[in-house]
Amino acid sequence: MNALSTQPFALKGHRMSETKAIPPSDEQTPHHSIHVYYGYGKGKTTSCMGLAIRALGAGKQVALVQFDKGYDGVNEHYSERHILRQLERIDLHPTGCERMREDGSFRFGVEPQDIEEAKRGFEIAEDLIRNGRQDLLILDEVLAAVTYDLAKQKDVERLLDTYDEDPRCELVLSGHKVWDSLVERVDLVTEMRKVKHYYAQGTPARLGIEY
Repeated sequence: MNALSTQPFALKGHRMSETKAIPPSDEQTPHHSIHVYYGYGKGKTTSCMGLAIRALGAGKQVALVQFDKGYDGVNEHYSERHILRQLERIDLHPTGCERMREDGSFRFGVEPQDIEEAKRGFEIAEDLIRNGRQDLLILDEVLAAVTYDLAKQKDVERLLDTYDEDPRCELVLSGHKVWDSLVERVDLVTEMRKVKHYYAQGTPARLGIEY
């Protein structure tokens, strides 16, 4: 089935289970994997940012493409980017339209410009996969773009086809839902499952914690 899902998967037939354990590799023969972090629990982007910091600390080059997290050059709603812009060896590519209105309300839904921005994100991602010099490529919320009809499953699958031609870097995908064929072809899947959230008690999103 190709339906989007947030349910745990039994990874029978997964390609990593069919191969022997791979020992730590040297710089001449690197091994690269595809990660997926998904679910409705808090922590997906947080995990991506932590992995980016770890890679930077190891002297590696990082590229980060964020979907539906736009930046108009003035208003910044994602505090981690204040710090990331100050670091060397990381290329930031925020895509998406501004969703905060002047009165402070949030614009929901999908408009044509949102789809165009998602398309731009996929174009950037494909170029980085083909030509980028990064050691780690993070596509933050790329799966959410599918969930919320900014893109199609086939758009993600096409990126993975391109990646499989020359897997020159570690690749990370995040978002809310996954589908069977995606799970089968990647190397690591972690579900962020919401067990309890303070939103339910009325705690609002907080600067420095949620954004």
